[in-house]
Amino acid sequence: MATFKRTASAVWQGSGAEGSGSLTGPSGVLDNTPYSAKLRFQNEDGKAGTNPEELIAAAHAGCYIMALSFRLSGAGHPPTELRCSASIDMEKGDAGWGFAKITLHLEANVPGISEADFLEHAQAAKGGCPVSKALSAVPIELEAKLV
Repeated sequence: MATFKRTASAVWQGSGAEGSGSLTGPSGVLDNTPYSAKLRFQNEDGKAGTNPEELIAAAHAGCYIMALSFRLSGAGHPPTELRCSASIDMEKGDAGWGFAKITLHLEANVPGISEADFLEHAQAAKGGCPVSKALSAVPIELEAKLV
C-alpha cells in the first residue's frame, strides 16, 4: 500500500476573541499567513485574511476536480477545463459553530461526453474525492453543468 503525509502548522497567541495566529506549510503557499477571530467572523468579504473555512473550501474544490479529471480521463473523456468553487454554509447552534453544508459548484468543458454520463462521473467523483470522504459528516451538494 502506498502512503504519503502532508503537514501544515498553526501558531496562536492571545485569547480567542482578541488573539491572532498564523498558518504555515512547507510549499510556501501558506507562509505565516495571518488569521484571527476578527478576520473569521467580522470580515464578510473575506479579503482581510484567511480562515479555516476558506482553506477547507479551496482544498475541497481542488481535490474534487482533480478526482473528476482522473475519472473522466480514465473513461476516455479527458476534460478541456474544470472549474469548481466550494461554498461552506456555517450555522451557530447550542454547541457553537458548525458546517451546515458544503456546495460544490462545477462548470466543465468535456468534449464528446453526454450530459448523463458527465453527471454520473461528477457525482461519483464527489463521493470518491479524499476531501469529500474526510468531510462526510457534512451534507455535500453538487451543482454541475457542462459548458
